Amino acid sequence: MEKYQLVEQSIIKKFRKEIWSKFVKAVAEYELIKENDKIMVCISGGKDSFLLAKCMEEIKKHGKVDFDVFYVCMNPGYNEANLNMIKQNAEILNINLEIFESDIFSIVTNVDESPCYLCARMRRGCLYNKAKELGCNKIALGHHFDDVIETTLLSLFYGAEIKTMMPKLHSDNFPGLELIRPMHMIHEADIIAWTKYNDLTFINCACRFTEKVNMEDESISKRREMKNLIKEMKKVNKDVDHNIYKALDNVNLNCVIGTKKNKKYESFLDKYDK
Repeated sequence: MEKYQLVEQSIIKKFRKEIWSKFVKAVAEYELIKENDKIMVCISGGKDSFLLAKCMEEIKKHGKVDFDVFYVCMNPGYNEANLNMIKQNAEILNINLEIFESDIFSIVTNVDESPCYLCARMRRGCLYNKAKELGCNKIALGHHFDDVIETTLLSLFYGAEIKTMMPKLHSDNFPGLELIRPMHMIHEADIIAWTKYNDLTFINCACRFTEKVNMEDESISKRREMKNLIKEMKKVNKDVDHNIYKALDNVNLNCVIGTKKNKKYESFLDKYDK
């Protein structure tokens, strides 16, 4: 049996409860994949996106819904070692990966203010344009459960706003395109366990900018701070991350001072005496 077949088998059998069942549940519960969808799976080169690719392959082979899927990696200027590792992993995992070029890193490294924000915007634009070129109506990203919880806490503590990373959302700037996150329920620890079980090595952070700066850069340190906070809280309450996740699906609007939808704010006072 080839290595990629053993990897596929591990998703369905060894990690059925931790990965496959949660992947299938998210797809069904949030209606992420529909008949005749054309989905572009974005592969950054890390463990999350490569696992997403293998899960998408499995659900296409064994699922009940007929859809098309394309596996794409944007090269924003990775160094040669990282780019080669991405290509090698695609070969090891038997993923038909298309790599297309952009020069985002070379542009961003010359920007002094908010380079990470600019990079994210440019990468998003390139990926959406590529999806349009391929005739896709959906883009799949590899964000997982921990990303969702950390983003929620970052918004609460540093953005003074309660919001989260949604399982799916429509693009504001690219009509007809939808973003989906099929790994919304999968824990990062289980993804790491999967990589170790299969003796796989993926790139971690391939950003040219963070190679040159102190890893205490605010955007990096704040997310690490949230990760450490959750770790400490779990020592007291092992279900704290699950409770945060569930709370986002259980908002009691009778006990909220104000809400915002489509940029329009509404206070509880607006309907208090009605």
